[in-house]
Amino acid sequence: MSEIKEFERLEDILDKNLTGSNYETVRQLLYGRAVEQIDLKTIPFNRNLQVEAYRIPCPEEQLRKPRNVRIGLFQNQIPVPATSKIQYMKNALYKLAEEAIETSQKSGVNIFCFQEAWNMPFAFCTREKYPWSEYAESAQYGPTTKFLQELAKNYNMVIISPILERDETHSDTIWNTAVIIDNHGDYLGKHRKNHIPRVGDFNESTYYFEGNTGHPVFETEFGKIAVNICYGRHHPLNWLAFGLNGAEIVFNPSATTGGLSEPLWGIEARNAAIANGYFTCAINRVGTETFEHEFTSGNGKPAHKDFGHFYGSSYVAAPDGSRTPGLSRTKNGLLVTEVDLNMCRQVKDHWGFQMTQRLDLYADLLARAVKSDFQPQIIKKSNC
Repeated sequence: MSEIKEFERLEDILDKNLTGSNYETVRQLLYGRAVEQIDLKTIPFNRNLQVEAYRIPCPEEQLRKPRNVRIGLFQNQIPVPATSKIQYMKNALYKLAEEAIETSQKSGVNIFCFQEAWNMPFAFCTREKYPWSEYAESAQYGPTTKFLQELAKNYNMVIISPILERDETHSDTIWNTAVIIDNHGDYLGKHRKNHIPRVGDFNESTYYFEGNTGHPVFETEFGKIAVNICYGRHHPLNWLAFGLNGAEIVFNPSATTGGLSEPLWGIEARNAAIANGYFTCAINRVGTETFEHEFTSGNGKPAHKDFGHFYGSSYVAAPDGSRTPGLSRTKNGLLVTEVDLNMCRQVKDHWGFQMTQRLDLYADLLARAVKSDFQPQIIKKSNC
């Protein structure tokens, strides 16, 4: 794990350089309505874990009771070198996970989500099949799911666990998968990554292809949740489909680097929350992971041994466009956010995006666009 000099986070720069009304104006444009900090000072935390907690305000209704849910997003760097033995790496990550989940329970978290492929280095840049394929395991019966089932049951917490899946039933195929464990410790289901990147170092199709699970929404005691894994956040129809299936919270566990996607990071999940009338949770890993052998990106630049810096900055966005500050770009962190799911309907009533979205209009276009004889609707000046 090489050390890279990185700035801590955007919010610190704003705080340092803007004051008074200038700060408030910029903050409102970037983050929407102000969120409230939750005081967790009485809870003992690991000093190496940045813990921040916020409440996104929601007007109370006359007929429906508040549906308050606390979400926990955990971002981390791998605690040992990427080249470590597999079981040693997993044990170190399990220890880190257990501490984060215990802290989440003390903070009142109901739904907890890890970053993409949390129980391994993000080695897919290397295009080496071994040892990295050995991290793949059964979504339902693998050791990571079994480990988390006990914690979910003990702490009455829904846990979303993105892993590298080995489908032993279907020819040992590998998938990029999120496992959902309910608060009773039961396996609720899984979702496989719908969109696979082929950009720069992120050529993940060496290991797995596009998922085949559609856009499932998982009904839990704490709300209807879905998982839009990493690169899927760049696809508006992917977000839309989870909303059409009734999602109230959509998690976006990711592993992405500053040189590639950081200008898009604060926009995409927030925009998805606004457009689809649900809460979104963007989680990104932290740090720089260095591998034994050099690899190239197909861009003419020199071979290298790391992806670049994973910039963290995890945040939660609400359907009204408000969002929390991001976590650190360089540190392990837990973001606790309390939301009221009643806001989803309130915002839909206010803006009417769903009422006016004209699905029939776009369904017709898409049905024609997928055909080989499709002709774009372009109107040209006729020759006289």
